[in-house]
Amino acid sequence: MKVVIFAGGRGTRIAEESLLRPKPMVEIGGRPILWHIMRHYSHYGFNDFIICLGYKGHLIKEYFVNYFYYNSDLQVDLRHNSVRILGSQVEPFNVILADTGIDTMTAGRLKRVLPYTENQPFMLTYGDGVSDVNLHELLAFHKKHGRICTMTTVQAGSRFGVVQMDAEGFVTGFTEKPTDDGTWINAGFFVVNPEIAKYLKDDADQVMWERQPMDDLARDGQLAAYRHLGFWKCMDTLRDKEQLEELWHKGAPWTT
Repeated sequence: MKVVIFAGGRGTRIAEESLLRPKPMVEIGGRPILWHIMRHYSHYGFNDFIICLGYKGHLIKEYFVNYFYYNSDLQVDLRHNSVRILGSQVEPFNVILADTGIDTMTAGRLKRVLPYTENQPFMLTYGDGVSDVNLHELLAFHKKHGRICTMTTVQAGSRFGVVQMDAEGFVTGFTEKPTDDGTWINAGFFVVNPEIAKYLKDDADQVMWERQPMDDLARDGQLAAYRHLGFWKCMDTLRDKEQLEELWHKGAPWTT
């Protein structure tokens, strides 16, 4: 089963990093967050990827074209202009790098790469979020419920601490990063059937995947929600990147 990854956005909320490179290439622990996401899928046996490129997509192309050399021991003979591979540690990734337009919205990006999915069910996610979601359980859930699309959902957490006060207005304490009371949000990590094609209309280039296509799927009863209670984090801001770096050095929960 192929895995489609949205990796073409500009990442304006993390402009400190995305000014020079696409957001999925921002590094966590010395590796692009895109690599961390792909490693997660690879752990579950999903190694065929379709990456939707846009903003500074050439940098993602260069990364994968040179990936084997970056992760190998080399002997370079300058006298004879030759390179010998001495050993390598590379993942079994098979990657299609698809130019889907600089300003194309996510629905349009998906529509443009749909032919590469070969009319088969596929997985879909964003190039800026990591999780420990069990992909085998997600796929089993999708097959059991028989909908066109299954979306992984997580409980939203507040970015701010909550102030605890008594009736007279005196502060009695604080609650750090509380879990939202029953609110679930889209966490990516979709499973999608080929029938999605009819929801990607002619104007898809101007449409966000999270708007018309998903709204229409929900209206038709064709969008299932897989509730994930484990780890998930999206890298929206520089603060998110710093938190992911801290988690990485402590033993990141999304690694395998």
